[in-house]
Amino acid sequence: MRALIIEDEARAREHMKKLLSQHFPAAQVAGAVGSVQNAVQWLMENPDPDVIFMDVELSDGISFDIFNKVEINSPVIVTTAYDQYAVQAFEVNAVDYLLKPIEIKDLQRAMARIVSGEAKAPSADAVRSLMDQARKEKFLIRLNDRIVPVRVADIAYFYSEDKNTYMVTVNGTSYVLDDSLDALVETLDPESFFRISRSCIMAEKTIDSVSKLMGGRLRITLHPGIAALTDFTVSRARVDGFMKWLEQ
Repeated sequence: MRALIIEDEARAREHMKKLLSQHFPAAQVAGAVGSVQNAVQWLMENPDPDVIFMDVELSDGISFDIFNKVEINSPVIVTTAYDQYAVQAFEVNAVDYLLKPIEIKDLQRAMARIVSGEAKAPSADAVRSLMDQARKEKFLIRLNDRIVPVRVADIAYFYSEDKNTYMVTVNGTSYVLDDSLDALVETLDPESFFRISRSCIMAEKTIDSVSKLMGGRLRITLHPGIAALTDFTVSRARVDGFMKWLEQ
């Protein structure tokens, strides 16, 4: 079995090679590249590999751009530290979506699909199941040369302002994120988070009370001690959905 690794971090490439060598000795790494450009060139110059391990964020763009530049006939296993790309992954018929650090059981599941010949895009039910698996318990916030893990259970809300997206924890710490609210809402547990407006996603556990405003809108008051860095008004178009969510 010939494998292509598309990963921009040298350490991560070597780690994937080591995992394959230790657990899947029949898988031979035919190539390892770290950019969209090099991946396209490799795929144009070499026979189709039996499997492609593809990180999402590469040195010169997003790996999904590769599909727009060259025909890919090989099954793809997406490997990434981010959970917000699951929908895009399955839109390009990825057979599995593995979150870093990669668990051996998850890699075994993905490889079993390749070996069994069932390397096809999951069904709608399977996508929902994998999306649930892809919801991480924490976000990894990169601050210069540091990485700060933030548990989802500690998040109070997300909001956007001046084209930036912010995460605010229950203790009032604010972080800037690269993701848009549109991307975030796809990865959050819909039972725990609700998008109350175009500019805010709220965690249910942070809501202290809800009051009515003129025009059919609602105003949310947070539990005492939680920082209020934005306006928590439920837009009129989202009121019915919000109340159903709150009552569940």
